[in-house]
Formats: sequence, C-alpha cells, structure tokens
Amino acid sequence: MDPDGRRAERLPFFVSAASFFARIALIRFMMRPMFRVLRPISLVLILLLLPSAAQGQTAHAKSAVPPTIERGTGLAENGHCEEALPLLKKSIRQTANRDVLKRAGLDGLHCAMTHKAYLDALAFLEVLGREFPRDPEVLYAATHAYSDLSQRASQDLIREAPFSYQVHQLSAESLEVQGRYDEAAAEYRKILEMSPLLPGIHYRLGRALLSKQNPSPEDAKEAKEQFQQELEIDPKNAGAEYVLGELARQDNDLPLAIRHFTRATKLDASFSEAFLGLGMSLVSSKRFADAIPPLETYEKLEPDSPTGHYQLALAYGGTGRKDDANREASLQRESAENLEQVKRKIAEGVIGSQSPAKDGQSSQSPK
Repeated sequence: MDPDGRRAERLPFFVSAASFFARIALIRFMMRPMFRVLRPISLVLILLLLPSAAQGQTAHAKSAVPPTIERGTGLAENGHCEEALPLLKKSIRQTANRDVLKRAGLDGLHCAMTHKAYLDALAFLEVLGREFPRDPEVLYAATHAYSDLSQRASQDLIREAPFSYQVHQLSAESLEVQGRYDEAAAEYRKILEMSPLLPGIHYRLGRALLSKQNPSPEDAKEAKEQFQQELEIDPKNAGAEYVLGELARQDNDLPLAIRHFTRATKLDASFSEAFLGLGMSLVSSKRFADAIPPLETYEKLEPDSPTGHYQLALAYGGTGRKDDANREASLQRESAENLEQVKRKIAEGVIGSQSPAKDGQSSQSPK
C-alpha cells in the first residue's frame, strides 16, 4: 500500500483522538475540580492498553520464523535430508525463536549423521550444546552422535593405519574400560616393542597392572618400575609422580611420598588427588602446619569431599586451631551424609530400573 493510503487509513483514528482530547480539555477548563479524578482514570486506561499492544508485538516477533529454516525443517522431517541440510546450515543461526532453533538443530544433526556429513554434524552439535546445555533431548541426541563419531573415527584409523601403535593403544584403552587388564597390558607391551621411548605408554602399562582386582606383589613391583621409566622419558608426567607417591604412602615411606606428591602438585596445579595425598602424608608425619596449605587447596578443588574435611580438621587440630577444626569436622559429617544420600538414590534408581514391570510388561527399553 502507498504511503498516502496508509495515512488515509490512520486519519479517522487521529480525528477521533483529537476530538477526544479536545473534549477532555473542555471538561478540564469547565470543571477543573473534577479533572483531578478524570486524569488518573485516563492514565489507567492508557496503561491498560499499552501491555496489550506490547504483547501483540512480542507474540508476532516470536512467531516470526525465517522461511528458509521452516522449509529446511519441513524437508528434513519428510526424509529429504540432502535438500534440507544446506538450508538448515545456513539458517540455524538466523532465528531467535528457541523452539524453532532446537527443532532445526536436532533435524540438522539427524540428517548430517544419517548422510555421513560429519563436519556438518559437529556444527549442529556446537549450536545445540551452546544454546541447550541442560536439555535432556539435546543431551540424548548428542550422546548418540558423539558415540557414532567416535566409532567412525576408530574405523577410519584401523582402515588407514592398521599396523600403527595407535591401533594397539585404542585396543588397550577399550580393554581397560571392559576391565580386561591383562589383555590391555599385553597391548601396551606390543606398543613398547614398537616404540620403547613413546611417552605415556609406560604409565598406562603400570596403571593397567595396578587396576586388577587383586594385583600381586609382582604386579605392584613391575608397575612401580613402569612409572619410574615413564618419568625418565617424560619428567613432566604428573600422573606417574602421583602413583609413585601413593605407593610410597601405602608402604609408609612418608618422606618419599611427600617428594612425589609435591612434584605432582607443581606439575599440575589442578591435580586435586595429589594435594590430598601430600596433605595426608604430612598429617601422618605430624607436620600439621605444612599440611594445611595443600589440604586447603584440595578443599577448594573438591569442596564436597568428606576425606578433605576430615584431614583438614586433623591438621587444624594439630596446630591448636580448635574452632577451625570443629568447623571442618561438622562439614565432614554433613558431606558424608550427603554422599550417602546420593549413593542411596543411585542404588534405588538402579534397583528400580531392574525390577519387573507391572501388568506383565517388560521392564526393558525398546531396542
């Protein structure tokens, strides 16, 4: 419509408005005492009308969906992913409507994964993860997508470099997850035969040996040797320093444990277990004042740990700081109770998921 036409449409409104305010002015002039009542009423009417107009504009903004993204979601949900993907990639960052954004992201992710467009899938995952970090539907889809991407990458590795040490390392890590530590250790030994100076492998072999359900004294001895060899190859391996410190602490060699734990904390300032091991070793050595700084650091890194509060209470008590010791003892009891509640809830959830379903229905999820 041309501007003159729009002005013509608005003219009756302006005429009526002018007439209205002219009458108000006349009434105000003739009946000034009564205007004190009329003015608040007119203001109330205006205020009542404004929210309706604003809500209308907001609803219109929310309902506005870019035609590109609407067409893309429609194509995706009807199986036309090849046509939908370019549209969704282009338009997913162009809408402020969160419902539409989530729908477009999930549709785009599904199309990208089913058509092996893995780089496109990462782009959709980035948008969904940033905008909906706690949404269960998004997290569920992301879990499957990342799992499929991992499996795809491992298949590519085996196909492209079947005799590389990375294939053996991938196999060993998978075996560790399954609790098959002897087989994992065998894979790590194969890697060391191929490349004995490769950083990280001696540490992983030692970890696998100690992860057995009941490691023998021979396993513990070999693991210790592996960690020492790791430090000869990579002196900055904080994990090897920590495990050697823990082995020394268990053998009651507290000076050696303190040296290893101290080095681990210097190599990795976020290594909470190393700070705890150092603090516990110092407490056991009756060096209470020295134990306080690492234990306070551990408490900052792990504020819900009952062990940290307990050890810090011992350290404070050993230096005569009774109030601080009582506070930490109270926090230890509170955090221990909270931990037990979490354990009970997890156990109840597991038991509940394993209990038979009522009315003869299967308790298993559909495959």
